Amino acid sequence: MLRCEHLTVRTPGGETTILSDVDAEFRPNCLNAVIGPSGCGKTTLVKAMLRLIPSTGDSFLEGRPLRTPDDLAGRVGFAQQFTNAFPQLTVGETFRAALNLTVADRAEKERRMASVLAATGLGPHTEKRVGALSGGQLRRLGLGVELTLDPACMVCDEVTSGLDPNSEAQILDLLRDLSATRGKTFLCIIHNLATMDKFDWITVVFQGSVIFQGELALLHQYFGIEEILRLYDFLHTQTADFWRERWGTFLAANPGYYFWRENAAAQAPSHADAPQALPEGTSPPSRPHGEADAATAPAGKSAPAAAPAPIALPGLASQFLTLLKRRFLLFSRDTGYFLLTLAITFGFPVIVVIFAFNGLPDVRTVPMDRVVASLDAFQEAMRIQISRGQAGALASGLVMFQVILLTLMGANNGGREIAAERSLYEKERLTGLRPLAYVLSKIVFVSVIACFQGAWMAGFVKTICLFPGPWDSQLLTMMGVCVSMSIVCLGFSATMQSSEKASLLSIYLVGFQIPLSGVVLALPDALTWLCRPFINAYWGWAGFMSSMQGERIYSAFTENNLFGRFIATPGMANFVLIAQAAIAIVVILIGCTHRRPL
Repeated sequence: MLRCEHLTVRTPGGETTILSDVDAEFRPNCLNAVIGPSGCGKTTLVKAMLRLIPSTGDSFLEGRPLRTPDDLAGRVGFAQQFTNAFPQLTVGETFRAALNLTVADRAEKERRMASVLAATGLGPHTEKRVGALSGGQLRRLGLGVELTLDPACMVCDEVTSGLDPNSEAQILDLLRDLSATRGKTFLCIIHNLATMDKFDWITVVFQGSVIFQGELALLHQYFGIEEILRLYDFLHTQTADFWRERWGTFLAANPGYYFWRENAAAQAPSHADAPQALPEGTSPPSRPHGEADAATAPAGKSAPAAAPAPIALPGLASQFLTLLKRRFLLFSRDTGYFLLTLAITFGFPVIVVIFAFNGLPDVRTVPMDRVVASLDAFQEAMRIQISRGQAGALASGLVMFQVILLTLMGANNGGREIAAERSLYEKERLTGLRPLAYVLSKIVFVSVIACFQGAWMAGFVKTICLFPGPWDSQLLTMMGVCVSMSIVCLGFSATMQSSEKASLLSIYLVGFQIPLSGVVLALPDALTWLCRPFINAYWGWAGFMSSMQGERIYSAFTENNLFGRFIATPGMANFVLIAQAAIAIVVILIGCTHRRPL
């Protein structure tokens, strides 16, 4: 089923070898255990074999080479120790979403849904939220999500770790039943040596090398130990090189040891035929290692089921809609995030209006003539000039305040969106999820929220503060500010290693909006035009201010503003905001296409 040849894994710099020239083969249609002391390379071996981490050497699944993780789609399930599922969804919604992402045929989806609920025993809990499940139920949920693929092989990475003995036994019994009744192959990374009697084939890893593969009875004889719990202490009595050479000698003397790889009609070779290959101090097993050929199930099992016909994946549009629907459902159920979004959406415009209460004067009533014919006229002209300057400065400040608050909303929308669920995304990619469908769902989600926030900010403040100018232009500009910043921060989220780093970088970007825009603080011309193309706030502010051309408030601003030498038109401002978003979308695609280790 699964095997590897000369598999080697080194640290990114190449200084340390984690796996060294490993050959291993796992027995089909049964339960395989991978054991070894902590840090010996068990998980690294499995992930490298599945091409989930960089490695050299060859891997094969059902005789076909595995070159990239894409080769696993629909063929291998990967259940991790900690279930990757959204706690806000119900069990039924979790399974349904997994099926909608992987199966196009409606009848097949219903068949698999019923099969998974029956196999995992979670049928009575379909309406229960994932966050309310017990530890054992969560592990069953994780296995069930993988079973929606109906894969021939499933890898279980410490799925029983941390469970009480009863829950651990129930999970292993579930795997045993699935293997016996459906002919599935399980490869389980296990810590509890006391459960080895439940496995058909045991692989021992020690210091980056595979030093034994076989049944439990042979393991006892090979290492000369009566209790499996003494295994790790016994391994440390010799070096890794000793154990590697010993295992190599054994395999060299038993060329047909992995009997299922050979001719289907061939019987397994008797180890008794080559007693000289066994290490000193051990005796050969009392019977041949296998009494069956590759077409026969392991002892005590029914014949494995025929491999299912390939099932077509849903199209790009179907996956996109599934993800978008799930994201809005999560948004509505995540009480903390939902309330925070509502608070800033409706609270920030109120803050802007509060700052305007001290008076955005109605410039339409301010005299515009400044004819100086007497001292009284001169004083009146100065009063008018001061009034106009205050009005222009206040209007400019309020517009910039709106824009900065919208960029903060955008940072909240996109900063954590991808990074916070990156592990689940990488997991779903193994099932056949298209990165483009995922990226589009995220862009649409944050854009819908940002459009509402921008429109509400512009409409609310304009209504209260009586900003002149066209509604459509000002609404589009404010919506563009929030959408553009949301997508830019989504780009950070797609490329950063953690959601904390993505959020922090997004906040830093908001913090630099005011000083680098050149609106509040004068910058040297060279620095202004070096920074300005990348400053979201400048284009939002300039687009909104220039939409008021022809109005007295605009004239009052331009006469007294030292930084108004260049103010973009609304069309130009919106073009730059769209360009910033477009560049960010390319970054998001690159970030989401690049695979991250699970």
